[in-house]
Amino acid sequence: MMKIFQVVGYKNAGKTTLVCEIVRELTNKGLRVGTVKHDVHDFEPDVTGTDTWQHRQAGAHITAITSPSRTAWVQEQSTPLEELVSDIREHALDYLIIEGFKSAAYPKVVLLRNEQDNVLLSLTNIIAVIVREPNDSLQAQAKALAIPVFIQPDPVSSLSFIQYLIGLPS
Repeated sequence: MMKIFQVVGYKNAGKTTLVCEIVRELTNKGLRVGTVKHDVHDFEPDVTGTDTWQHRQAGAHITAITSPSRTAWVQEQSTPLEELVSDIREHALDYLIIEGFKSAAYPKVVLLRNEQDNVLLSLTNIIAVIVREPNDSLQAQAKALAIPVFIQPDPVSSLSFIQYLIGLPS
């Protein structure tokens, strides 16, 4: 059964860096991992001038591109997280890592940069807190809530964190 968890934090907290570290570690262990990223801004998924970009500019509502090694879809609409998760479940993954979507109900790994980020400790379903450097105040707040705390990029803490994720129930 696929394990799902989120990585949340404020802008420039290191969410993408952490997600990539987790993906690398899990795939190095032979596990199949998928990701979903939330972007609160409009983004351009296709490079200007490519064929699929031209299709979208011409008004295509859905554009797909495929090659011998990958397929990508672009749909001109927002898709609810639950629909994305439902579609991804068909791909026999071991893990799905969701970057962002703070208000979603999945288990969350919360990244804290400094004391101003401690409001994130009020989110639901927090399974771990990661601080980018030792911070006694943040670490004490998380521990008071019985939430495990890990320090990145400390190699011992990083290894402990990955082992913690693998041990989580589905």
